[in-house]
Amino acid sequence: MSKRALPPNASVAEQGDGTKLIAPAASRNADVLCDLLAQVAPQDGRALELASGTGQHVAAFAARLPGLLWQPTEVVAERITSIDAYAQGIPNILPTHTLDALHPGWSTEHTGYDLIVLINLLHLISLPETETLITETARALAPGGRFVLYGPFMRSGELTSEGDKRFHAALTMQDPEIGYKDDFDMIELMQAAGLEMAEVIEMPANNLALIAAKPPT
Repeated sequence: MSKRALPPNASVAEQGDGTKLIAPAASRNADVLCDLLAQVAPQDGRALELASGTGQHVAAFAARLPGLLWQPTEVVAERITSIDAYAQGIPNILPTHTLDALHPGWSTEHTGYDLIVLINLLHLISLPETETLITETARALAPGGRFVLYGPFMRSGELTSEGDKRFHAALTMQDPEIGYKDDFDMIELMQAAGLEMAEVIEMPANNLALIAAKPPT
């Protein structure tokens, strides 16, 4: 992802064992996200995780959904090394691809996925970057494939908790182009990209999971 100035409490990762990095947020929400994917994801096929971060999530997802062949992606070298360390010995995780999901056209080389997962990124990028990401994700899905988008969102243009208000303010103070996106705006973007909304699921810590599907041909 494009490098932006972020407040200290955003995108935090600490050094773990060897080359593994540990993101406290990923440690907290991995089980919840595994439960979500077990509910809404296909049980087999090809899965792409955008912005895989430390690799904690994809390792947990692959263990919980062994019928899916997982392709993690990242752009930061240190994180790619961490992802591959977490993936070591897990047969249904491929070596990490270097992929900037904010770059127009990436779907031409990454296509035919039955599942695409994006965790906790949209509040850290701009609206034009978000539009590109969603458009390319729709193109990268196979017919009938699903897109799982998780993170904090405004609800009908409103921030609904004090924690969200503080975090959004810290983000926009650091970079006025980023911050929380509106849930209905994201649904409209996904529909404009040719996806159909399947579910909107309330998640712990005031997060949302937006589940969309590409129509079968």
